[in-house]
Amino acid sequence: MTRIIAVCNQKGGVGKTTTAVNLSAALSMAERRTLLVDSDPQANATQGVGVAVSDEPTLYDALLEDAPWAPESAASYVHKTQLPYLDLIPSSHHLAGAEIELVNMVSRETRLRALLEMLAPRYDYILIDTPPSLGLLTLNVLVAAKSVLIPIQCEYYALQGLAELLNTIRLTQQSFNPSLQIEGALLTMHQASTVLSKQVVDEVRTSFHEKVFHSVIPRTIKLAEAPSYGKPILLYDIATPGAVAYMKLAQEVMGISG
Repeated sequence: MTRIIAVCNQKGGVGKTTTAVNLSAALSMAERRTLLVDSDPQANATQGVGVAVSDEPTLYDALLEDAPWAPESAASYVHKTQLPYLDLIPSSHHLAGAEIELVNMVSRETRLRALLEMLAPRYDYILIDTPPSLGLLTLNVLVAAKSVLIPIQCEYYALQGLAELLNTIRLTQQSFNPSLQIEGALLTMHQASTVLSKQVVDEVRTSFHEKVFHSVIPRTIKLAEAPSYGKPILLYDIATPGAVAYMKLAQEVMGISG
């Protein structure tokens, strides 16, 4: 059964897109058929896997499509990437207008779910990068997903605003998606040498208990550089600690011990 995971945090700069891109790449390098969906109008995940979108259909076109999707029409929004097992539904700046345009549309909260239901049989994993907000786009993602992975940076105010996200998840469970689960909290931008990072790690583990991944993503220059080359870290520098961390995270997600 396809696992659909939303990578979500309404705060910006927490490693959300970095995680969506690099976890997708790590899963695909483990030969798991993976689809990355970029639902952020900034389109950073699209750029991060090296896909340049001009006039090709994007997620914006898919969400505003009038007719119900068939598997063939749904597949028209899927793009190939540099990795054989990784596909992408790209974003574009037009997606910024979707929040307003969706308001008066029928089934506005479930349009992404309908699209992914057509595509799910093709994939083992579908990861969705979300915008740094809790608007209608993010609601579509939470309705479509089966679980939520929450990146939390190891910095001051790390847990600020998470109560709002968790409340949105609860409301989504009650109204649209009762099976939605927390996949886990992921500690990002970790600096082992600082007292602050250790304090944040302890606080997150206290708050989320067993729902915290053992893998911790370090703050590294290579992770910051890779998107400018349009490459996941595993293609940019597979030996860097950031690449190793995302490969370990993929093993956790797949349930492989090691």
